[in-house]
Amino acid sequence: MKKLGVVITDGVGFRNFILSDFISEAKNNFDTIVIYSCIPASAFQKYNLDCKIVELDQYKEKFITWFFRKAKEVAHLQLHRKNNFGIQDNFNSNKTNAKNPRGYATRFIYGLTSLLHSESWILRFNKLQQSSFKNNPIGKLFHNQLKEDAIDILFFTHQRPPFIAPLILQAEKLKIKTVAFIFSWDNLASKGRMAGNFNHYLVWSNLMKSDLLHFYQSVKPHQIDVVGTPQFEPYVLERYKTSKEAFYAKYKLDSTLPVILFTCNDSSSKNDPFYLEVLAEYIAASKLRANLIVRTSPADEPSRFLYMQKKYPFIKWNFPDWILTRENHAEPWTQRVPEYNDIVNLKSALQFSDVIINVLSTIILDGFIFDKPSICPVFGSKERGLDSMGKYLDYAHLKQVEDSNSVTIVKAESEFMEAVNTVLKNPEVLLSEQKKFVALEIGEKLEGTSKRIALTLKSILH
Repeated sequence: MKKLGVVITDGVGFRNFILSDFISEAKNNFDTIVIYSCIPASAFQKYNLDCKIVELDQYKEKFITWFFRKAKEVAHLQLHRKNNFGIQDNFNSNKTNAKNPRGYATRFIYGLTSLLHSESWILRFNKLQQSSFKNNPIGKLFHNQLKEDAIDILFFTHQRPPFIAPLILQAEKLKIKTVAFIFSWDNLASKGRMAGNFNHYLVWSNLMKSDLLHFYQSVKPHQIDVVGTPQFEPYVLERYKTSKEAFYAKYKLDSTLPVILFTCNDSSSKNDPFYLEVLAEYIAASKLRANLIVRTSPADEPSRFLYMQKKYPFIKWNFPDWILTRENHAEPWTQRVPEYNDIVNLKSALQFSDVIINVLSTIILDGFIFDKPSICPVFGSKERGLDSMGKYLDYAHLKQVEDSNSVTIVKAESEFMEAVNTVLKNPEVLLSEQKKFVALEIGEKLEGTSKRIALTLKSILH
Protein backbone atom coordinates (compact mmCIF):
# COMPACT_ATOMS: atom_id res chain seq x y z
CA MET A 1 0.00 0.00 0.00
CA LYS A 2 1.57 3.27 -1.16
CA LYS A 3 0.85 6.93 -1.96
CA LEU A 4 -0.88 7.77 -5.24
CA GLY A 5 -0.91 11.23 -6.81
CA VAL A 6 -3.73 11.92 -9.28
CA VAL A 7 -3.40 14.86 -11.68
CA ILE A 8 -6.76 16.31 -12.77
CA THR A 9 -6.16 18.72 -15.66
CA ASP A 10 -9.68 19.79 -16.62
CA GLY A 11 -13.43 19.28 -16.28
CA VAL A 12 -13.49 16.15 -18.41
CA GLY A 13 -10.83 14.56 -16.22
CA PHE A 14 -12.92 15.60 -13.20
CA ARG A 15 -15.95 13.89 -14.73
CA ASN A 16 -14.04 10.72 -15.61
CA PHE A 17 -12.06 10.22 -12.40
CA ILE A 18 -13.95 12.09 -9.67
CA LEU A 19 -17.58 11.38 -10.64
CA SER A 20 -16.85 7.73 -11.43
CA ASP A 21 -15.83 5.16 -8.76
CA PHE A 22 -12.12 5.77 -9.26
CA ILE A 23 -11.27 7.58 -6.01
CA SER A 24 -13.05 5.02 -3.81
CA GLU A 25 -11.34 2.16 -5.67
CA ALA A 26 -7.97 3.90 -5.43
CA LYS A 27 -8.44 4.20 -1.66
CA ASN A 28 -8.86 0.42 -1.50
CA ASN A 29 -5.44 -0.03 -3.09
CA PHE A 30 -3.32 2.85 -1.76
CA ASP A 31 -2.69 4.21 1.75
CA THR A 32 -3.02 7.84 0.64
CA ILE A 33 -4.48 9.66 -2.36
CA VAL A 34 -3.34 13.20 -3.19
CA ILE A 35 -5.18 15.04 -5.96
CA TYR A 36 -3.12 17.61 -7.89
CA SER A 37 -5.66 19.85 -9.54
CA CYS A 38 -5.36 22.31 -12.41
CA ILE A 39 -8.87 23.51 -11.56
CA PRO A 40 -9.79 25.28 -8.29
CA ALA A 41 -9.80 23.04 -5.21
CA SER A 42 -13.28 24.33 -4.34
CA ALA A 43 -14.71 22.21 -7.18
CA PHE A 44 -14.03 19.05 -5.11
CA GLN A 45 -15.51 20.16 -1.79
CA LYS A 46 -19.08 18.91 -2.21
CA TYR A 47 -17.99 15.33 -2.95
CA ASN A 48 -16.41 14.52 0.43
CA LEU A 49 -13.51 12.66 -1.16
CA ASP A 50 -11.44 12.58 2.05
CA CYS A 51 -8.29 13.23 0.02
CA LYS A 52 -5.69 15.94 0.15
CA ILE A 53 -6.39 18.41 -2.66
CA VAL A 54 -3.45 20.44 -3.97
CA GLU A 55 -4.45 23.31 -6.25
CA LEU A 56 -1.54 23.72 -8.66
CA ASP A 57 -0.31 27.17 -9.55
CA GLN A 58 -1.09 28.26 -13.09
CA TYR A 59 1.92 27.77 -15.32
CA LYS A 60 2.82 30.42 -17.89
CA GLU A 61 4.87 28.98 -20.72
CA LYS A 62 7.99 30.93 -21.66
CA PHE A 63 9.02 31.39 -25.28
CA ILE A 64 12.00 29.03 -25.07
CA THR A 65 9.78 26.24 -23.70
CA TRP A 66 7.15 26.92 -26.35
CA PHE A 67 9.83 26.74 -29.06
CA PHE A 68 11.07 23.28 -28.13
CA ARG A 69 7.55 22.00 -27.42
CA LYS A 70 6.45 23.22 -30.84
CA ALA A 71 9.52 21.65 -32.47
CA LYS A 72 8.71 18.35 -30.75
CA GLU A 73 5.08 18.43 -31.88
CA VAL A 74 5.79 19.47 -35.48
CA ALA A 75 8.55 16.85 -35.76
CA HIS A 76 6.01 14.24 -34.58
CA LEU A 77 3.58 15.40 -37.27
CA GLN A 78 6.37 15.41 -39.89
CA LEU A 79 7.29 11.83 -39.00
CA HIS A 80 3.76 10.43 -39.16
CA ARG A 81 1.91 12.56 -41.71
CA LYS A 82 2.49 10.24 -44.67
CA ASN A 83 -0.64 8.15 -45.33
CA ASN A 84 -2.39 9.71 -42.30
CA PHE A 85 -4.85 12.42 -43.33
CA GLY A 86 -5.67 13.50 -39.78
CA ILE A 87 -2.04 14.20 -38.91
CA GLN A 88 -1.48 15.79 -42.32
CA ASP A 89 -4.46 18.08 -41.72
CA ASN A 90 -3.17 18.97 -38.26
CA PHE A 91 0.29 19.58 -39.75
CA ASN A 92 -1.13 22.00 -42.35
CA SER A 93 -3.44 23.81 -39.92
CA ASN A 94 -0.53 24.63 -37.59
CA LYS A 95 1.27 26.61 -40.29
CA THR A 96 1.08 30.38 -40.02
CA ASN A 97 1.89 33.54 -41.94
CA ALA A 98 1.89 35.70 -38.80
CA LYS A 99 4.54 38.42 -38.75
CA ASN A 100 5.42 38.21 -35.07
CA PRO A 101 8.11 36.30 -33.12
CA ARG A 102 6.05 33.11 -32.84
CA GLY A 103 5.05 33.31 -36.49
CA TYR A 104 8.67 33.57 -37.64
CA ALA A 105 9.72 30.87 -35.15
CA THR A 106 6.96 28.52 -36.35
CA ARG A 107 8.12 28.82 -39.96
CA PHE A 108 11.71 28.16 -38.82
CA ILE A 109 10.51 25.08 -36.91
CA TYR A 110 8.73 23.73 -40.00
CA GLY A 111 11.94 24.10 -41.99
CA LEU A 112 14.09 22.58 -39.23
CA THR A 113 11.83 19.58 -38.67
CA SER A 114 11.55 18.85 -42.38
CA LEU A 115 15.12 17.59 -41.92
CA LEU A 116 15.14 16.54 -38.24
CA HIS A 117 12.04 14.52 -37.39
CA SER A 118 13.16 11.02 -36.44
CA GLU A 119 12.00 9.53 -33.14
CA SER A 120 15.45 10.25 -31.68
CA TRP A 121 15.15 13.91 -32.69
CA ILE A 122 11.68 14.11 -31.17
CA LEU A 123 13.10 12.78 -27.90
CA ARG A 124 15.91 15.37 -28.11
CA PHE A 125 13.38 18.19 -28.56
CA ASN A 126 11.45 16.83 -25.57
CA LYS A 127 14.66 16.83 -23.49
CA LEU A 128 15.36 20.43 -24.51
CA GLN A 129 11.77 21.37 -23.64
CA GLN A 130 12.17 19.85 -20.17
CA SER A 131 15.59 21.45 -19.62
CA SER A 132 14.02 24.85 -20.37
CA PHE A 133 12.22 24.66 -17.00
CA LYS A 134 15.57 24.79 -15.20
CA ASN A 135 15.15 28.32 -13.88
CA ASN A 136 11.36 28.42 -13.83
CA PRO A 137 10.18 28.92 -10.22
CA ILE A 138 7.18 26.67 -10.76
CA GLY A 139 9.54 23.70 -11.05
CA LYS A 140 10.77 24.23 -7.50
CA LEU A 141 7.20 24.56 -6.24
CA PHE A 142 6.19 21.28 -7.90
CA HIS A 143 9.38 19.56 -6.70
CA ASN A 144 8.80 20.58 -3.08
CA GLN A 145 5.14 19.59 -3.20
CA LEU A 146 5.80 16.11 -4.57
CA LYS A 147 8.63 15.60 -2.08
CA GLU A 148 6.49 16.77 0.84
CA ASP A 149 3.68 14.40 -0.15
CA ALA A 150 6.14 11.50 -0.63
CA ILE A 151 4.29 10.30 -3.73
CA ASP A 152 5.21 6.83 -5.04
CA ILE A 153 3.30 6.96 -8.33
CA LEU A 154 1.89 9.96 -10.21
CA PHE A 155 -1.14 9.31 -12.42
CA PHE A 156 -1.87 11.85 -15.16
CA THR A 157 -5.50 11.66 -16.29
CA HIS A 158 -4.63 13.42 -19.57
CA GLN A 159 -1.39 13.07 -21.52
CA ARG A 160 -1.42 16.21 -23.68
CA PRO A 161 -1.82 19.56 -21.81
CA PRO A 162 1.50 21.45 -22.00
CA PHE A 163 1.07 22.75 -18.46
CA ILE A 164 1.73 19.25 -17.00
CA ALA A 165 5.23 19.11 -18.49
CA PRO A 166 7.02 20.71 -15.48
CA LEU A 167 5.23 18.27 -13.18
CA ILE A 168 6.45 15.33 -15.28
CA LEU A 169 10.01 16.67 -15.03
CA GLN A 170 9.92 16.97 -11.23
CA ALA A 171 8.50 13.46 -10.89
CA GLU A 172 11.39 12.19 -13.02
CA LYS A 173 13.91 14.00 -10.82
CA LEU A 174 12.38 12.47 -7.68
CA LYS A 175 12.26 9.03 -9.36
CA ILE A 176 8.47 8.90 -8.97
CA LYS A 177 6.85 6.51 -11.42
CA THR A 178 4.61 8.33 -13.91
CA VAL A 179 1.54 6.90 -15.62
CA ALA A 180 -0.54 8.56 -18.33
CA PHE A 181 -4.11 7.75 -19.27
CA ILE A 182 -4.77 8.32 -22.97
CA PHE A 183 -7.57 10.84 -22.84
CA SER A 184 -9.68 10.29 -25.97
CA TRP A 185 -10.17 8.05 -28.99
CA ASP A 186 -8.61 10.53 -31.46
CA ASN A 187 -5.59 11.66 -29.40
CA LEU A 188 -3.04 9.28 -30.88
CA ALA A 189 -4.13 8.99 -34.48
CA SER A 190 -4.60 12.67 -35.30
CA LYS A 191 -3.16 14.91 -32.57
CA GLY A 192 0.34 16.17 -31.79
CA ARG A 193 2.86 14.81 -29.32
CA MET A 194 2.23 14.15 -25.65
CA ALA A 195 3.36 16.72 -23.08
CA GLY A 196 6.27 14.48 -22.10
CA ASN A 197 7.41 10.90 -21.65
CA PHE A 198 5.88 8.61 -19.03
CA ASN A 199 6.97 5.33 -17.47
CA HIS A 200 3.64 3.67 -18.19
CA TYR A 201 0.50 4.18 -20.27
CA LEU A 202 -3.13 3.16 -19.76
CA VAL A 203 -5.21 2.82 -22.92
CA TRP A 204 -8.83 2.09 -23.82
CA SER A 205 -8.34 -0.91 -26.08
CA ASN A 206 -5.95 -3.09 -28.07
CA LEU A 207 -6.63 -0.76 -31.01
CA MET A 208 -5.32 2.18 -28.96
CA LYS A 209 -2.37 0.08 -27.79
CA SER A 210 -1.35 -0.60 -31.39
CA ASP A 211 -1.70 3.13 -32.18
CA LEU A 212 0.52 4.02 -29.23
CA LEU A 213 3.22 1.57 -30.32
CA HIS A 214 3.02 2.91 -33.89
CA PHE A 215 3.19 6.64 -33.08
CA TYR A 216 5.60 6.40 -30.10
CA GLN A 217 8.42 4.16 -31.24
CA SER A 218 10.35 4.44 -27.96
CA VAL A 219 7.43 2.96 -25.98
CA LYS A 220 7.56 -0.80 -25.41
CA PRO A 221 4.56 -3.18 -25.11
CA HIS A 222 5.28 -3.94 -21.43
CA GLN A 223 4.72 -0.24 -20.63
CA ILE A 224 1.09 -0.35 -21.81
CA ASP A 225 -2.03 -1.74 -20.12
CA VAL A 226 -5.50 -1.98 -21.67
CA VAL A 227 -7.99 -0.84 -19.01
CA GLY A 228 -11.03 0.58 -20.85
CA THR A 229 -12.08 4.10 -19.93
CA PRO A 230 -14.01 5.64 -17.00
CA GLN A 231 -15.56 8.09 -19.46
CA PHE A 232 -18.55 5.77 -19.80
CA GLU A 233 -18.56 4.10 -16.36
CA PRO A 234 -21.27 6.37 -14.88
CA TYR A 235 -23.75 4.80 -17.33
CA VAL A 236 -23.60 1.54 -15.36
CA LEU A 237 -23.56 3.12 -11.89
CA GLU A 238 -26.85 2.92 -10.00
CA ARG A 239 -26.54 6.40 -8.46
CA TYR A 240 -27.00 8.11 -11.84
CA LYS A 241 -30.19 6.23 -12.66
CA THR A 242 -33.55 7.88 -13.38
CA SER A 243 -36.87 6.65 -14.76
CA LYS A 244 -38.33 7.03 -18.23
CA GLU A 245 -41.39 8.70 -16.69
CA ALA A 246 -39.22 11.30 -14.96
CA PHE A 247 -37.33 11.91 -18.20
CA TYR A 248 -40.54 12.51 -20.20
CA ALA A 249 -41.94 14.75 -17.47
CA LYS A 250 -38.73 16.82 -17.25
CA TYR A 251 -38.83 17.75 -20.94
CA LYS A 252 -42.64 17.69 -21.32
CA LEU A 253 -42.37 15.19 -24.17
CA ASP A 254 -45.19 13.68 -26.22
CA SER A 255 -45.11 10.02 -25.23
CA THR A 256 -46.72 9.00 -28.54
CA LEU A 257 -43.74 10.27 -30.57
CA PRO A 258 -40.13 9.08 -30.82
CA VAL A 259 -37.34 11.16 -29.26
CA ILE A 260 -34.45 12.53 -31.31
CA LEU A 261 -31.39 13.66 -29.33
CA PHE A 262 -29.23 16.15 -31.23
CA THR A 263 -25.85 16.71 -29.55
CA CYS A 264 -23.54 19.59 -30.46
CA ASN A 265 -19.81 20.03 -30.68
CA ASP A 266 -18.18 23.26 -29.52
CA SER A 267 -18.18 26.50 -31.51
CA SER A 268 -15.32 25.31 -33.72
CA SER A 269 -17.94 23.16 -35.44
CA LYS A 270 -19.75 25.68 -37.66
CA ASN A 271 -22.23 23.19 -39.08
CA ASP A 272 -24.13 22.21 -35.92
CA PRO A 273 -26.67 25.10 -36.08
CA PHE A 274 -27.20 24.41 -39.79
CA TYR A 275 -27.93 20.71 -39.31
CA LEU A 276 -30.16 21.46 -36.34
CA GLU A 277 -32.16 24.02 -38.29
CA VAL A 278 -32.64 21.61 -41.22
CA LEU A 279 -33.97 19.02 -38.76
CA ALA A 280 -36.20 21.54 -36.97
CA GLU A 281 -37.69 22.65 -40.30
CA TYR A 282 -38.72 19.06 -41.06
CA ILE A 283 -40.62 18.97 -37.76
CA ALA A 284 -42.09 22.46 -38.20
CA ALA A 285 -43.37 21.50 -41.64
CA SER A 286 -44.84 18.23 -40.26
CA LYS A 287 -42.59 16.21 -42.56
CA LEU A 288 -41.19 14.52 -39.47
CA ARG A 289 -43.13 13.73 -36.30
CA ALA A 290 -40.84 13.50 -33.31
CA ASN A 291 -39.75 15.07 -30.05
CA LEU A 292 -36.44 16.94 -30.43
CA ILE A 293 -33.99 17.45 -27.57
CA VAL A 294 -30.79 19.43 -28.14
CA ARG A 295 -27.76 19.10 -25.89
CA THR A 296 -25.15 21.80 -26.44
CA SER A 297 -21.43 21.30 -25.81
CA PRO A 298 -20.13 21.58 -22.23
CA ALA A 299 -17.11 23.46 -23.63
CA ASP A 300 -19.30 26.07 -25.31
CA GLU A 301 -21.58 28.94 -24.39
CA PRO A 302 -25.03 28.07 -25.81
CA SER A 303 -25.56 31.60 -27.14
CA ARG A 304 -25.14 30.61 -30.80
CA PHE A 305 -28.31 28.48 -30.53
CA LEU A 306 -30.50 30.85 -28.56
CA TYR A 307 -32.21 32.38 -31.61
CA MET A 308 -33.70 28.95 -32.24
CA GLN A 309 -35.53 29.00 -28.91
CA LYS A 310 -37.96 31.58 -30.28
CA LYS A 311 -38.00 30.28 -33.82
CA TYR A 312 -38.65 26.65 -32.85
CA PRO A 313 -40.44 26.61 -29.48
CA PHE A 314 -41.01 22.84 -29.74
CA ILE A 315 -37.28 22.13 -29.28
CA LYS A 316 -36.40 20.94 -25.78
CA TRP A 317 -33.00 22.16 -24.58
CA ASN A 318 -30.41 20.43 -22.41
CA PHE A 319 -27.75 23.01 -21.60
CA PRO A 320 -24.98 21.06 -19.81
CA ASP A 321 -24.66 21.85 -16.15
CA TRP A 322 -20.93 22.58 -16.21
CA ILE A 323 -19.78 25.41 -13.95
CA LEU A 324 -16.99 27.79 -14.94
CA THR A 325 -14.73 27.59 -11.88
CA ARG A 326 -12.11 30.15 -12.88
CA GLU A 327 -12.18 33.32 -14.98
CA ASN A 328 -9.32 34.70 -17.11
CA HIS A 329 -7.67 31.36 -17.76
CA ALA A 330 -5.57 30.76 -20.90
CA GLU A 331 -7.78 27.78 -21.76
CA PRO A 332 -11.17 28.60 -20.19
CA TRP A 333 -12.89 25.41 -21.39
CA THR A 334 -10.58 23.39 -19.13
CA GLN A 335 -12.04 25.22 -16.13
CA ARG A 336 -15.62 24.07 -16.73
CA VAL A 337 -16.57 21.33 -14.27
CA PRO A 338 -19.69 19.12 -14.46
CA GLU A 339 -22.28 18.96 -11.73
CA TYR A 340 -23.51 15.57 -10.50
CA ASN A 341 -26.96 16.10 -12.05
CA ASP A 342 -25.48 16.71 -15.48
CA ILE A 343 -24.47 13.07 -15.68
CA VAL A 344 -27.96 12.05 -14.57
CA ASN A 345 -29.44 14.21 -17.32
CA LEU A 346 -27.05 12.97 -20.01
CA LYS A 347 -27.55 9.33 -19.06
CA SER A 348 -31.34 9.63 -19.18
CA ALA A 349 -31.25 11.45 -22.53
CA LEU A 350 -29.10 8.70 -24.04
CA GLN A 351 -31.08 5.89 -22.47
CA PHE A 352 -34.57 7.10 -23.37
CA SER A 353 -34.03 8.73 -26.76
CA ASP A 354 -34.64 6.72 -29.92
CA VAL A 355 -31.88 8.08 -32.15
CA ILE A 356 -28.84 10.29 -31.58
CA ILE A 357 -27.71 12.81 -34.20
CA ASN A 358 -24.23 14.30 -33.89
CA VAL A 359 -21.30 15.45 -36.00
CA LEU A 360 -18.71 12.67 -35.67
CA SER A 361 -18.08 12.92 -31.92
CA THR A 362 -17.49 10.29 -29.23
CA ILE A 363 -21.20 10.59 -28.34
CA ILE A 364 -21.50 7.87 -31.00
CA LEU A 365 -20.02 5.50 -28.41
CA ASP A 366 -22.20 6.89 -25.60
CA GLY A 367 -25.31 6.11 -27.62
CA PHE A 368 -24.12 2.66 -28.67
CA ILE A 369 -23.67 1.71 -25.01
CA PHE A 370 -27.45 2.11 -24.71
CA ASP A 371 -28.02 0.32 -28.07
CA LYS A 372 -29.14 3.57 -29.70
CA PRO A 373 -28.56 4.18 -33.42
CA SER A 374 -26.50 7.17 -34.48
CA ILE A 375 -26.80 9.48 -37.50
CA CYS A 376 -23.91 11.74 -38.50
CA PRO A 377 -24.66 14.48 -41.09
CA VAL A 378 -21.54 15.63 -42.96
CA PHE A 379 -23.06 17.59 -45.85
CA GLY A 380 -22.39 21.28 -46.47
CA SER A 381 -19.89 23.35 -48.41
CA LYS A 382 -17.61 26.33 -47.94
CA GLU A 383 -19.67 28.24 -50.50
CA ARG A 384 -22.51 28.20 -47.95
CA GLY A 385 -20.21 29.35 -45.16
CA LEU A 386 -19.98 25.84 -43.73
CA ASP A 387 -17.17 23.44 -42.93
CA SER A 388 -16.48 20.71 -45.46
CA MET A 389 -17.13 17.92 -43.00
CA GLY A 390 -16.60 15.09 -45.45
CA LYS A 391 -12.83 15.44 -45.18
CA TYR A 392 -12.91 14.37 -41.54
CA LEU A 393 -14.02 10.91 -42.60
CA ASP A 394 -10.42 10.45 -43.77
CA TYR A 395 -9.16 10.88 -40.20
CA ALA A 396 -7.99 7.45 -39.00
CA HIS A 397 -10.38 7.19 -36.03
CA LEU A 398 -13.35 8.37 -38.12
CA LYS A 399 -12.44 6.15 -41.04
CA GLN A 400 -12.89 3.30 -38.58
CA VAL A 401 -16.36 4.68 -37.79
CA GLU A 402 -17.33 4.68 -41.46
CA ASP A 403 -15.71 1.31 -42.16
CA SER A 404 -17.55 -0.27 -39.22
CA ASN A 405 -20.92 0.35 -40.95
CA SER A 406 -22.36 1.00 -37.49
CA VAL A 407 -23.33 4.64 -38.12
CA THR A 408 -25.65 6.20 -40.68
CA ILE A 409 -23.51 8.88 -42.32
CA VAL A 410 -25.52 11.40 -44.36
CA LYS A 411 -23.50 13.05 -47.13
CA ALA A 412 -26.30 14.98 -48.87
CA GLU A 413 -29.00 17.23 -47.43
CA SER A 414 -31.62 15.57 -49.64
CA GLU A 415 -30.95 12.27 -47.84
CA PHE A 416 -31.18 13.60 -44.27
CA MET A 417 -34.90 13.23 -43.57
CA GLU A 418 -35.09 9.82 -45.22
CA ALA A 419 -32.16 8.66 -43.08
CA VAL A 420 -33.90 9.81 -39.88
CA ASN A 421 -37.18 8.10 -40.83
CA THR A 422 -35.39 4.89 -41.82
CA VAL A 423 -33.50 4.69 -38.53
CA LEU A 424 -36.64 5.42 -36.50
CA LYS A 425 -38.50 2.62 -38.30
CA ASN A 426 -35.63 0.13 -37.93
CA PRO A 427 -33.65 1.20 -34.84
CA GLU A 428 -31.94 -2.17 -34.35
CA VAL A 429 -30.85 -2.83 -37.93
CA LEU A 430 -27.21 -1.94 -37.16
CA LEU A 431 -27.18 -3.20 -33.57
CA SER A 432 -24.71 -6.00 -34.23
CA GLU A 433 -22.27 -3.59 -35.90
CA GLN A 434 -22.73 -1.10 -33.04
CA LYS A 435 -21.75 -3.69 -30.45
CA LYS A 436 -18.68 -4.71 -32.47
CA PHE A 437 -17.60 -1.08 -32.73
CA VAL A 438 -17.92 -0.55 -28.97
CA ALA A 439 -15.81 -3.67 -28.40
CA LEU A 440 -13.19 -2.34 -30.83
CA GLU A 441 -12.93 1.11 -29.22
CA ILE A 442 -13.53 0.21 -25.54
CA GLY A 443 -11.53 -2.93 -24.88
CA GLU A 444 -12.96 -3.82 -21.46
CA LYS A 445 -16.38 -3.97 -19.78
CA LEU A 446 -17.73 -0.74 -18.31
CA GLU A 447 -18.50 -2.49 -15.04
CA GLY A 448 -15.46 -2.38 -12.79
CA THR A 449 -13.47 0.11 -14.90
CA SER A 450 -12.33 2.18 -11.92
CA LYS A 451 -11.36 -0.93 -9.95
CA ARG A 452 -9.38 -2.20 -12.96
CA ILE A 453 -7.47 1.10 -13.26
CA ALA A 454 -6.72 1.25 -9.52
CA LEU A 455 -5.45 -2.35 -9.50
CA THR A 456 -3.32 -1.68 -12.56
CA LEU A 457 -1.74 1.37 -10.92
CA LYS A 458 -1.02 -0.72 -7.82
CA SER A 459 0.56 -3.47 -9.94
CA ILE A 460 2.89 -0.98 -11.65
CA LEU A 461 4.57 -0.33 -8.30
CA HIS A 462 5.50 -4.01 -7.89
